[in-house]
Amino acid sequence: MNRNARRPIGLAQLSLLNTAPPRLVDVAAEAGFDFVGVRVRPVTPAERPYDLQPGSPMLRETLARMNDTGVGVRDIEFLLLDGSDQRDAWLRMMEAGHALGASSLTVAGGDPDTARLAHTLARMTEDGRSFGITPTLEAISYQPVASIAQAAGIARQASCRIVVDTLHFNRYTGPGAAAQWDELRSNADLVPLLQLCDGPAERPGSRDSLVTESRSERGVPGEGEFDLFRTVAALPGNLPVSAEVPSDRRVVELGELGWARRLKAGVDAVLAEADAGRQGSSFLAAGAG
Repeated sequence: MNRNARRPIGLAQLSLLNTAPPRLVDVAAEAGFDFVGVRVRPVTPAERPYDLQPGSPMLRETLARMNDTGVGVRDIEFLLLDGSDQRDAWLRMMEAGHALGASSLTVAGGDPDTARLAHTLARMTEDGRSFGITPTLEAISYQPVASIAQAAGIARQASCRIVVDTLHFNRYTGPGAAAQWDELRSNADLVPLLQLCDGPAERPGSRDSLVTESRSERGVPGEGEFDLFRTVAALPGNLPVSAEVPSDRRVVELGELGWARRLKAGVDAVLAEADAGRQGSSFLAAGAG
């Protein structure tokens, strides 16, 4: 396997949403990834649920494939915090995540009451300690918590972390959008994982179109118009990166493994260019001194 020597590289479940976790682990291993993200709770009623609760046959099979391949699970998903009492749901997710060896649980802020959302996340953070799992709040461009600044402010109140997704980072156009890069750099200490994808510079014109793009048609890293090199360079050089690139059309065209290999090649190319740029900047700085 061609594993990255500098940082772990993962394959997010959303890239192959209909691939069950045991098979996802195998595909990730064959394509050269180090870890996977696993969806232990479906986001929509139309999604296929994966039962990964302790004692389930699918959990046993997934753990066996992880043991055989050396591919781990770093993050689990997904819970939209909407202001309702969802403690039972996140406790079940944490049970599954702990069994898989995950360290983070991705959530989104669907609750417009910021104080209540911060309180909910603080409860999650406290619950997660016994499972070794920290909630990570993702800024999503079409949800109430849409910017890095919003997510970071809430996460610091709740003592949790944030995950950065390059699609939503580029699609955010609300208040403070011009300061997104500064916010990314100043809150890098909160980021345990960068989710990488690409896309056209032009933002979809409606919320429905944003949702469709997010869930089913993103671009291979390095093949679109996002400034991925700048994003990577704004964060630590050893930060884990996960390819989160759903594309219903291209999965059908290339197959699971073909699509995974395409994504791995794209991520490798982006990271290589970003690292070269980082090294070049360091060389110039040293020369100037």
